[in-house]
Amino acid sequence: MSKGILFLLYTFTISISVLGQKNDFLTKFELTNQKETVTYEEGIAYYQMLADKFPEIKMQEMGITDSGKPLHLVLYSYDKEFDIQKNRSKRKAIFLINNAIHPGESDGVDASMMFLRDVALGKTLKKERKGTVFAIIPFYNIGGVLNRNSHTRVNQNGPVAYGFRGNARNYDLNRDFIKGDTRNAWAFWEIFNQLNPDFFLDTHVSNGADYQYAITLIATQKDKLSDHLSPLFEKEIKPFLYQQMEAYEEPMTPFVNVYGRKPDNGFNEFADWPRYSSGYAALFNTYSFMSETHMLKPYDRRVNATYQLIIAMGKSLASNKKEILESRRVADLEVMKQAEFPIKWELDAKDSTLISFKGYEGRYIESKITKQKRLYYDKSQPFERKIVYKNTYKPSLVIKKPSYYVIPQGWHSVLKRLKQNGVTMSTLKSDSTIDISKYLIKDYQTVKSPYEGHYFHYNVTMDIQNEKITFRQGDYLIPVNQVKNRYIVESLEPQAEDSFFKWNFFDMILASKESFSSYVFEELAEKVLLENPVLMREFELKKQEDEFFSKSRYVQLNWIYERSSYREKEFLRYPIFRIE
Repeated sequence: MSKGILFLLYTFTISISVLGQKNDFLTKFELTNQKETVTYEEGIAYYQMLADKFPEIKMQEMGITDSGKPLHLVLYSYDKEFDIQKNRSKRKAIFLINNAIHPGESDGVDASMMFLRDVALGKTLKKERKGTVFAIIPFYNIGGVLNRNSHTRVNQNGPVAYGFRGNARNYDLNRDFIKGDTRNAWAFWEIFNQLNPDFFLDTHVSNGADYQYAITLIATQKDKLSDHLSPLFEKEIKPFLYQQMEAYEEPMTPFVNVYGRKPDNGFNEFADWPRYSSGYAALFNTYSFMSETHMLKPYDRRVNATYQLIIAMGKSLASNKKEILESRRVADLEVMKQAEFPIKWELDAKDSTLISFKGYEGRYIESKITKQKRLYYDKSQPFERKIVYKNTYKPSLVIKKPSYYVIPQGWHSVLKRLKQNGVTMSTLKSDSTIDISKYLIKDYQTVKSPYEGHYFHYNVTMDIQNEKITFRQGDYLIPVNQVKNRYIVESLEPQAEDSFFKWNFFDMILASKESFSSYVFEELAEKVLLENPVLMREFELKKQEDEFFSKSRYVQLNWIYERSSYREKEFLRYPIFRIE
């Protein structure tokens, strides 16, 4: 441990003993009248102090992040057993909380510190803690936490100082869970796959509109969950959380997915694709959530609302533990045998429900600055009324899984990501000729501005063809008969919402490496047509029907080249193959 952290630890201990002579481990949030959040060094020192005091708590360093500092994982286990597999054998549930993914949104940082202390002291979840392992990532975006300031959250009501949204390489980490551009994501993958949590919570702060709630909730879309998870999720877990928050006098509503307009006319459920933490976690049959406190509410209220939600989730996990563990076990077995997988989704605009919503009357008034109309929420006119909530998503594209994917060993960046996420695979022991299905990319569109380091592709269309291809010794076979099937399919199928193809992992195939010289290719082109009468007839017909084609010698020769054996086979051929 560094001298700096030891000094901070000593400072914390002295401060605590001076305040009331009670060994109650007050946090910086509490010591500052609930107005400040800890720095990175203060937070790690606090958790280390808890670990030193309570044998039920252990803090360990995981992988290195882009900041150069390690990601920490703090575990609480009532019987002091920290081996995850042994805890699983004891039928313990695992609850993972991730904090400071956006360090300006520090509510969960302070709430988690108080929560773990109170669990250790037996002040909360006294009965429930025995059957649950609580796992906390104190700071996920360490680089952003270290970039401390008091101005980048321009609309936020506290704390006094906080971190920055971008990480050490200016990535938004809540867009990186499927693609893994950052060391943070790789360290998280290690933690997540080691724990295989039953509940996962990522803590956030949001705005977008104004309303009475201090906290809202993103829960994984019910339609994307396994049929073995969704009923319990919708009928027991989520209703319990809302009821508990109401009982705590901090009512909660679904995340208000509205920007630039009043929520009075209703809103849609947030689409948590696998790039986001909760969407990623759901790929592994984890019940996953994001808390979203409201940035205009006072900091003390936001932190305490997050604290109460964590307690409510702990109670829900404990009271439904048997059903939760069993539902995940059955879902894992089913996904191994599942034949078809939705890989794209669309909002079902015809399916909606009415929810009670507590808002403020909004109107458009003249801006004193621009003299144009601006949205204004009148806090003196609160209301509660029924509004439309659309929370049903339907599959827009479903694919049949293959028996295997074949990945040539040269695509090591993809293979490393699959391995880090616990995907089972094997290598060919010798060169082998295999009957496969291959995708040929027909068309795609690409965004014009970079998004999180990528110019991602969309509206991908493909042809599928069968062929015998010889693969080399050491190329990889990925069986699609494992618990990781959803992750495998949604990352490897090119048309999937957050596939590796979408995120530019295969852009090398989108440009040809060879071509032809037209003055040389003339004789070969003529030979190709003479040896293929069907192609000859198609060529002549196209000249008759397409004026541009008929007037361009190069375009005609290229058309023949693209349909000949001389065309490079790698161009526009997706390099991940399917064994049906």
